[in-house]
Amino acid sequence: MGANNGKQSGSEGKGSSSISSDLSSSTDQTSTKAPKNAATSEDSDLSMRTLSTPSPALILPLRSSSLSPGVLFNGSSTSSSSFTAETVAMVHAPPTGLTRRYRGARHLRDQQEAPVDILPDHAFLQIFTHLPTNQLCRCARVCRRWYNLAWDPRLWRTVQLTGDVLHVDRALRVLTRRLCQDTPNVCLTLETVVVSGCRRLTDRGLYTVATCCPELRRLEVAGCYNVSNEAVFEVVSRCPNLEHLDVSGCSKVTCISLTREVSLKLSPMHGQQISIRYLDMTDCFALEDDGLHTIAAHCPMLTHLYLRRCTRLTDEGLRCLVLYCPAVRELSVSDCRFVSDFGLREIAKLEDRLRYLSIAHCGRITDVGVRYVAKYCSRLRYLNARGCEGLTDHGLEHMAKNCSKLKSLDIGKCPLVSDAGLEMLALNCFNLKRLSLKSCESITGRGLQVIAANLFDLQLLNVQDCDASLEALRFVKRHCKRCVIEHTNPAFF
Repeated sequence: MGANNGKQSGSEGKGSSSISSDLSSSTDQTSTKAPKNAATSEDSDLSMRTLSTPSPALILPLRSSSLSPGVLFNGSSTSSSSFTAETVAMVHAPPTGLTRRYRGARHLRDQQEAPVDILPDHAFLQIFTHLPTNQLCRCARVCRRWYNLAWDPRLWRTVQLTGDVLHVDRALRVLTRRLCQDTPNVCLTLETVVVSGCRRLTDRGLYTVATCCPELRRLEVAGCYNVSNEAVFEVVSRCPNLEHLDVSGCSKVTCISLTREVSLKLSPMHGQQISIRYLDMTDCFALEDDGLHTIAAHCPMLTHLYLRRCTRLTDEGLRCLVLYCPAVRELSVSDCRFVSDFGLREIAKLEDRLRYLSIAHCGRITDVGVRYVAKYCSRLRYLNARGCEGLTDHGLEHMAKNCSKLKSLDIGKCPLVSDAGLEMLALNCFNLKRLSLKSCESITGRGLQVIAANLFDLQLLNVQDCDASLEALRFVKRHCKRCVIEHTNPAFF
């Protein structure tokens, strides 16, 4: 979806004076030039359209195959230079009466209603719940009944916008204005906003969300690299119920905190006011230990935290995290090259609450750190230690004996893990469902056979680039009936 409320070229025609005045009173759209062949009866019908309720925003991508240059969907014309790569936002009132020219045809069509018109309102609402935001806006243009149904508040708990060329700031402004119709300046129904991948989103768009959506619970702005700390602070300060925040790929975001004004009002307990439980800051390259310290102090209710490729973090940041956020269940510090065994010792203080841990490609982690986690986090279900070249069979043995409820394990690219480590897994982790051994140079067919002979419920086994014989792969297939085997042996199929 997109929006385009820029200035239109040309002057107003006489026939469009009435509708343009109505539009200017409810939106910030400028007047457009009316077609030269507009009939007087059509002008009178247009002037009767009421815009007492702000019209929905139908956001359509520009397609040269379906539109001729210089023509808008509502019959107005403009210069071809007005159309660029960005999409066009169109504001429409509810469909109203037709001109005399078409009334006779309309009367004949009414005598034979389309089968879809027989459906009751609740059936339409059930169908509309499965439509994305842009399609729902299109449905609002079909007829007055669909208009009323498409803008039912129950359908607008979620707004999802995607696209690189989408002018998302304008789209959010138009949508929130329409949703705030019944409760001026406040939208009490909208709980989820997903604008991931909209690179044209700026702080202005987030300010709109923060101002108009106090009941927001979920916000995803992944890949929107023009968003900064100030806009995020406004959202978390004005939306006290926000629980899910995804700012992955937002390179300008270095912290999550309340605005200064709110912090002063809530001091000294302001650190307990942000209710975020899920936070994804993957690829926020500028995040440092100080920023993580502030996040932990302001978000003590965190249960899911993903810090993949936050390369500036160190063990000190993890110490602050565990100190302020003892309820963390899922944690990812993959590709954080400065995290070492000391950081894992801090993570181990989460004890039985920790269920998911990813330390992939943390080259400073060895058996020592894995032993800390294995000893204190006995309820661990998922471990990703791919690329931890310091991990050996000894660390894997401690993990297998202490974390017997492990369901998913990735130890790919760990050259020091051998068949002995796999034997310990097979004899202790009977709940294991997914196992990745990709590029483990010391693994042979014997280790795979031990795994297959004991772990009958295995569902996924990755042995790509391993020294696995054809006989071993067939043995796994016979004993693990439901297992998907990912391999690089061309003779096995």
